[in-house]
Formats: sequence, C-alpha cells, structure tokens
Amino acid sequence: MTEAKTLGELKKSGVAVLPVRDEMRKNLVNYLESGKRILPGIIGYDETVIPEIENAILSGHHMVFLGERGQGKSRVIRGLISLLDERIPIVEGCEINDNPHKPICRACRKKFVELGDALPLQWIDRDHRYGEKLATPDVSIADLVGEIDPIKVAEGRYLADEETIHYGLVPRTNRGIFAINELPDLTEKVQVGLFNLMEEKDVQIKGYKIRLPLDVVIVASANPEDYTSRGRIITPLKDRFDVQIRTHYPKTIEDELVIMEQEAAPLSERTRKVEVPRFLKEILGHLTFEARKSNEINQSSGVSVRVTINNFESIISNAEKRALRCRENDIVPRISDLHSVLASTNGKIEMEYVGEDKKEDDLVEKLLNRSILKVFDQYFSLNSLQKVVEFFNSGWGMEVSDQMASQDYLEGIKEIPGLKEAIRTLGIQEAPSLMASATEFVLEGLHLHQKLNKEIEGGRATYGK
Repeated sequence: MTEAKTLGELKKSGVAVLPVRDEMRKNLVNYLESGKRILPGIIGYDETVIPEIENAILSGHHMVFLGERGQGKSRVIRGLISLLDERIPIVEGCEINDNPHKPICRACRKKFVELGDALPLQWIDRDHRYGEKLATPDVSIADLVGEIDPIKVAEGRYLADEETIHYGLVPRTNRGIFAINELPDLTEKVQVGLFNLMEEKDVQIKGYKIRLPLDVVIVASANPEDYTSRGRIITPLKDRFDVQIRTHYPKTIEDELVIMEQEAAPLSERTRKVEVPRFLKEILGHLTFEARKSNEINQSSGVSVRVTINNFESIISNAEKRALRCRENDIVPRISDLHSVLASTNGKIEMEYVGEDKKEDDLVEKLLNRSILKVFDQYFSLNSLQKVVEFFNSGWGMEVSDQMASQDYLEGIKEIPGLKEAIRTLGIQEAPSLMASATEFVLEGLHLHQKLNKEIEGGRATYGK
C-alpha cells in the first residue's frame, strides 16, 4: 500500500492510527490467533514470564520486570518492539512523533489548524519508537522529560511557552515503548517527575507546569532486592506500574545449554571446525546450576547465564590454541581445558565471605568437580569401568595435558581394557580429538570417585594407582 503523504490522503486510505496500547494489543491478538510465538529466541519463559506479558499487553498495562542479573530482562523488553506496527504516520518534522489526527505539541497543533487535510506526514519504523535509559543517580528530569532551551527563549518566546522545551527521551518516544533499566537508581525527584508524566500527563519544568498527554508504554527492570527495599522507589510510582513480572534463571539444564549455544560467539568465526562433546556442555551447565544453589555465593546478586556462555567460549578458545599449536584440523575441548573457566567465572560470582581461607578459585574448582561427577554418573556406573580401574591398579599410568596432541592419546586408548567401550557409551566418533576428550572425562570421573590417583605437575596431569 502506498504511504499517505498528507492527512487528507491518510483519511482516504482508511488506515487506522491507533493508540500504542491498542496497537500492541491488536498485533498480539494476531499472534495468538495465528499460533505465532512472541519473543522468539527467549528460552524457558513459555509457561512463566511470557503468559504474564501477554496478559499485561492485552490489559494495556505498564510493566516492571524484577529479576537478578543475566535473566534476559533487557532482551525481553527490547523484544516487545515486534508488537508495534512496522511503520506509522507522524506529523512531518515533529520531535515527539505526533499522531496526525490528534497532535499534542503546540507547533503541530498550529499546523493542524492552519493546514487541515494538507498537513504533511512522514512515516517512521518501529525501531524509532523504542527508547531506553539506564537509570543512574545522575539522570535528571531534563534527560527524561525535557528542559527549557535558552536559545528558543532568546528568540523571543516566553519561558512558559511549550515551544521553548527541548524534549527529553520519554517525549521523543511518544507513541512507542520507553524502557528504564535499574529503576530504583533514579533519584526521588526524577521518580516524581516520571510518575506525574505517567499518571497526571503533566510535568513541571523550571517551575512551569507543562501538559504532555503522551501515548507511551513505560517498561522498567529492577533487581527484586532493590525494588522491594523501602525508600528506593516512591510508592506512587511503584503503584503506577500495573504489573510486576518476575523473571528467573533457566529451570532445566537443557534450557541453559540452548541459551548458551544461542548466545555464544558464532563457531563459524573460529579457525577450525569446532565440536564440543555433549558431556562437556552438560558439565558447564551443571557448574552454573551448582553455583546458583551454593550457600557460599551471594544469591541475591545472582549467577548470570553469561557465566555458562563465557565458560563455553573460554574452553573452546583454550582448545583452539592447542589445535593451532599441534596443527590439528578440528577444535575439541577436553577436561584439561576446564581450568580456563576460572577466569570467566570468578568475575561473575559474588562470594558471601572472602578471606585468606576462602578463595574464588578454590570454590569454582569445588563446584566444577561436583559438576563433573554429576555428569559422569549420568553416563557410567563404576562397575562398567572395572577393567579400566584394574589396569591402573596393576601399576600403569597415563599422562594428559591441554597441550598434548590428540594422536598422543591413541596408544593409551588401545592398551587400556574397557576404555574403548566406555568411549562408545558417550556416543563419540572415532576421531582422535573426540576420543582424547572422552578419555580425559572417563579418567577424571574415576579420579573424583577416588578410584584413580591424579598427580599434577606443571600443566600436565598423570592418572595412576
């Protein structure tokens, strides 16, 4: 359909120009009727968060999302843009996206009266109707709402004239969605101004009361501990958010792994073909799950999904270095690469107590060992590996390292009774790099079950009696 260039053409076209809440509701109804999923790429929220979002949109509500870091709050909020129309008409040149049928800024009201159906229009994309601001204590009313423009005053306008305003972020997102991240960090003064804009449709700028009947959906995010802390949010503003939607971390390892693979840096960007064995992915997922229930970690600050994502990227990078140095054709991480997750985990967890006897590295290693054991027990029973244990008990040993070429493992795999069968249990193909990875997993699992000893010297580990 050809886009109307004037108000008269828009009226003749019959294109409805809806308030933003009605527009989002209309598009959501279309999604629901067609069975199309809203918020594609958001994993693990189908039965919890998404139904609450749908209810809020159908009700025309302002929303606040409460959750610890790394739960996808910002991504969910930005995904709401898909419920806006692809393009809408505004009064040409308007700073606040005025509806051509009902302009609200003074300049557009003048044009509406003077030009009537000849009022010129322009069309904007949905991406231009989304605004976002990270709340910090230095955010001001001027940033969010607007400020008197001294140049416009100098041109001869009165201070109380609406046309002297330089509009802030919220008015510039009129007829769209405006998001405020970490809402409790706004000062009380700014919270009052935001409340007035949401509830009373007016605001005071430099002592002058300006009426701004904006058509905007306000969405916010906050940490639950900060949001419920007395004094961090003024009561009228909290009351103005119609619904509180509680986000959460993935409830299953499978969801955690899907998010991990979806969000990690593309494997195609690596120098070789990458293949990460399933058991290693599961170990990374369990590591994060173990951290989320550890009483040695501050759970109010949360353990982000980014821990799993960054750990996944770290072990691949460590394996990539080996592939380059050993001139191997593929990149396959091993248990010996897991030391690289210390750097990518430590910065994202907050220990309850830190001291000389409490170190982050020690805690991460403890959680990592627990995770390896859990995954190992899903694949093997100790009885099924009795031949492997007996071989080592007879005095033999095997050396492993994150710098050893995969070919160096093959002789040991041939000689150790029962090891090949164990590798087949993992569904591993007979590629040297995959077999080396599986071998390390079997030996480390037996060591953690105290069936094998492990001596570490430099970057090498030797499993034996």
